[in-house]
Amino acid sequence: MEDVLAVYARPYDPARPVVCMDEKPYQLLAHARDPLPTAPGRDARQDSEYIRCGTCSIFVWVEPLRGWRRVDAQPRRTRIDWAGQVRRLLTEDYPDAETVVLVMDNLNTHDIASLYEAFEPAEAFALAQRLEIHHTPKHGSWLNIAEIELSALTRQCLDRRITDLDTLNTELSAWQNATNSDQRQVNWQFTTHDARIKLRHLYPTN
Repeated sequence: MEDVLAVYARPYDPARPVVCMDEKPYQLLAHARDPLPTAPGRDARQDSEYIRCGTCSIFVWVEPLRGWRRVDAQPRRTRIDWAGQVRRLLTEDYPDAETVVLVMDNLNTHDIASLYEAFEPAEAFALAQRLEIHHTPKHGSWLNIAEIELSALTRQCLDRRITDLDTLNTELSAWQNATNSDQRQVNWQFTTHDARIKLRHLYPTN
C-alpha cells in the first residue's frame, strides 16, 4: 500500500509520467422489445427483458496529474490484449517518455510475461525496460485511481443498454474526448501518513 501511495506523492514529471490502468468486463445487451419514449406526463420506459449480445472488456488508462485518459473496449482480456494495450501506451501515447510508471492491480495478465507472450523477445524487452510497475495490494484495488475513473465512466456513459462493440467504442471515445478536453485532474489526498493512522490495524504488530 505504501509503495503505491509513495508513487502518488511524486511531483509531476513528463519524462516519468504516472499512469494508472484498470479493466472491467462489460455485457453487451439489446432490447427484447422497443422502449417506449417519453410523453407528456410519462417517463421513458423499457422492458426488463433483454437479449444478450456477448461480452467484452473495457480498458482504462489514466494519468492523474495531467488529466489524460484513454478508454477502449476489446473482445477479450487475454495476455495478448493487455500486451497490445501496453505497446500502444508506450509507442503512441508516450513515445517520448523515458519511463512510464504504471500502477495497476495484480490480475494474472498484468505482468512482463505477457509482453514476451505477445511479442518477439527483443521487442518485449525494449517495452519492459520503459516500464516501472507498481501493483496495488490484494484487496487494495481502491488505491487504483483508474478504478475510480471506471466508476465515473460507468455512471456517466454506461447507464443504458449497448448492443455491439463498435457502438460501445464510439460512446467510450466521446466520453474520453470530453473528459480530456476538461483536463480533469485527480487530486489524490490519502497519504502514507494517513494510512499509518487510519489503517493502523493493517500493519503488523510486534
